[in-house]
Amino acid sequence: MNFLPVDIAQFMNQHTSAEPEILKKLDRITNLKTLKPRMLSGHFQGRFLSMVSKLMRPNNILEIGTFTGYAALCLAEGLSDGGKLTTIDSNEETQEIAKLIFDESVFSKKIIALTGNAVAIIPTLNSTFDLIFIDADKENYLEYYKMCFPLLNKGGVILADNVLWSGKIVEKNASNDKKTNALIQFCDYVQSDARVENILLPIRDGIMMVKKIEA
Repeated sequence: MNFLPVDIAQFMNQHTSAEPEILKKLDRITNLKTLKPRMLSGHFQGRFLSMVSKLMRPNNILEIGTFTGYAALCLAEGLSDGGKLTTIDSNEETQEIAKLIFDESVFSKKIIALTGNAVAIIPTLNSTFDLIFIDADKENYLEYYKMCFPLLNKGGVILADNVLWSGKIVEKNASNDKKTNALIQFCDYVQSDARVENILLPIRDGIMMVKKIEA
């Protein structure tokens, strides 16, 4: 969902760097082969993710929620020369699409795609991370945040997608919706976390950007 008028959104896209051809290809494949192609990060958000990664030059990136791999490829653009990106998803079908496109990309040796439950996989990761992107099941956002925080290097950044949830987070009946309520709890927790600096960006469906300032 976009919260801006269509003409403003179009102008922004027209004045944002073009996406690489492999991402255009992945966009087409996702629309042809998946039931919910709107889950794809897309051009504008993808360029934002790429820009953040390029500014940080992370050695290690963790992504929770691969879908078909669009965001992972965007984030991989900023990896340091010896950097790695680990991405986790429980959906075997979409993970296969992602793995095929990863193998075709220039980042084939930099991306590690794991299939399974992120709650079970995260404790097994023998690494710390400079950048973490959370974009999986919304009810577990706070759990992911708490699990990942010790793995995030000081000065590192967490990006959490879809936190505006199509505007549902400000609707009066939000507490009756488990996913919406979970996102509200996540945002409230981050806002009260003295260990971080944070900003909620109205990019597409909302991105919470968090910088770790204390262990």
